Amino acid sequence: MHSHLIPGIDDGVKTVEQSLTCIRQLAEWGIQKVITTPHISQDHYPNEAAAILQGRDALQQQVDMEQIPVRIEVAAEYMLDNLFLERLASAPLLSFGPKRYLLIETGWLARPLLLDEMIFRIQTSGYTPVLAHPERYAYYLNDLASLERLRDQGCLMQLNWMSITGRYGPHVRNQAKLILKNKWVNFIGSDLHRPEDLPALQAFFSTSAYEQLKEQPLLNTTL
Repeated sequence: MHSHLIPGIDDGVKTVEQSLTCIRQLAEWGIQKVITTPHISQDHYPNEAAAILQGRDALQQQVDMEQIPVRIEVAAEYMLDNLFLERLASAPLLSFGPKRYLLIETGWLARPLLLDEMIFRIQTSGYTPVLAHPERYAYYLNDLASLERLRDQGCLMQLNWMSITGRYGPHVRNQAKLILKNKWVNFIGSDLHRPEDLPALQAFFSTSAYEQLKEQPLLNTTL
């Protein structure tokens, strides 16, 4: 879960060929189902659910034509921006899994002022919030206590496996190791955007962190 494999819809893959390259590799690693999660945000990617679902259907058709044994499902990665609460109130959101998991992200540098309210509103709307890549937000790098408080509020955590291999720099890698050490990882995700990401993903399998996943309260297999 967590990838950007619908062509041309956000900052992920641009062509069907790039999508198929990524999905073939995932299949070779033994992955049988992908929940891909295009961005939905006010400023950069104001995607609508209908377009995302159409993109998913077209991609699955191509995957089937290529006889790649992978099932494609969709949710979305929602930016907690100024329009998020309006979006939450106005229509069903694209969630995944048995507990209507909702993948959310924030800006990189500053914690949203209404973060607590947004988490509460997500929960009272019947969704379970999942914070995408908490190891990457600069405002949490020296503040694990605030991240733990967010967990105590019922927000689950999704780790990018490329964070462990240093794709986003040493500070993010160290934060990811701390999150693993604390056993806070509820979902492991690729955040795969393009074929160029594949070597960094491959490198993860040779790290000690790969074995640490067995100690996490992972929910991937419930999907």
